[in-house]
Amino acid sequence: MYIPTLDDMKTARERVTPYIHRTPVLTSEFLNDLTGAELFFKCENFQKAGAFKVRGACNAVFGLPDDMLAKGVATHSSGNHALSLSYAAGRRGIPCHVVMPRTAPQAKKDAVKGYGGIITECEPSTSSREAVFAKVEAETGAEFVHPYNDPRVIAGQATCSAELIEQVKGLDAVVAPIGGGGMISGTCLTLSNLAPEVKIYAAEPLNADDAARSFRAGHIIADDAPETVADGLKVPLKELTWHFVSNHVTDILTATEDEIVDAMKLIWKRMKIVMEPSSAVPLATILKDKETFAGKRVGIIITGGNVDLDSLPWMEK
Repeated sequence: MYIPTLDDMKTARERVTPYIHRTPVLTSEFLNDLTGAELFFKCENFQKAGAFKVRGACNAVFGLPDDMLAKGVATHSSGNHALSLSYAAGRRGIPCHVVMPRTAPQAKKDAVKGYGGIITECEPSTSSREAVFAKVEAETGAEFVHPYNDPRVIAGQATCSAELIEQVKGLDAVVAPIGGGGMISGTCLTLSNLAPEVKIYAAEPLNADDAARSFRAGHIIADDAPETVADGLKVPLKELTWHFVSNHVTDILTATEDEIVDAMKLIWKRMKIVMEPSSAVPLATILKDKETFAGKRVGIIITGGNVDLDSLPWMEK
C-alpha cells in the first residue's frame, strides 16, 4: 500500500491548477455568534464540477501516461466523484465509465452525462456497487480510479487544505465530512506536515456512523447500505484512508438527520450559498458540540453543491 506524501500533494497542486478553481473562504458573523467560534467556510461547492472531488480526479487523470489513455478511466460513485472524473476525462479527451446507485440524485446523474460519462446503475449498497463495477472494469479494461482509496486521489484532495491554510492563518481546527475518507485523508496529509498544531475533526451522519465506530474500535467497521440524507457519506473507510484517520484525526463527531437538515437550511438562509446535505454535517456537529470549538478559529470544508433542487430534504420532512 503506497502512502501519498507531501511531495505528492505538491506535484498534484501543480498538475491540477489549470483545471480547478482556488475556491473562496466565506465567513458569517451570525454563525460565529451562534456557535461561539470563529468559522471559516472553504467553499468547494463553488469548485469545478461542483465538488472538491475534481481535485483528486484531475490529479489521477492528468497523471496517466499516454499508453493508458485509449481505454479511459472507470469508477463507482454515488455522485460527486463520478461527475468529477467525467469532467477530468472529458478535459483529457478519454472515456469515463461510471457505476452509480440507481438512487443517486438525478442532478448528479445528469451532470455525469453532461460531462460525457457513461453510467451503469447498481443497487444502493456497497456490495452491489463493487460487484457491478467489477463487470464494467473487466469489459472495458479502463483504469480504475477509486473514489477515495487511491493515493492519486488523496494527494489531489490534499490541495484543498493547502489552499485553506494559506487563506486563513492561525486555525485551531479543521472540520470536514467523512464517508470513505478521501477529503479527511487529504486534510490529514497536508496539515500533519504543514500545520501539525491544527486539530482535525471528521463529521459524520449518525445514521451512517461506521467511521466513528471504527475510530473507537481501532479497526474498520463497514456498513453495507446505510440510509442518510447525506448521500455522499454512505461509503465505508478503506485501508488507505483508515491509515490517515487512525493516525491523524482528533475525533469523529456525529449528527442526526434532523440536525443535518437544520444546519443545511441555516447555511442556505444565512450565507446564501447552495450546498448539499453532506456538506452540512460539519456545522451540525459544531452546533451540537459547541464547547469543543468555543473560542477557536475553525476551518469548515463545504465539500460540494450538487444538490437536487427538485428534491430538497426539507421538502420531504
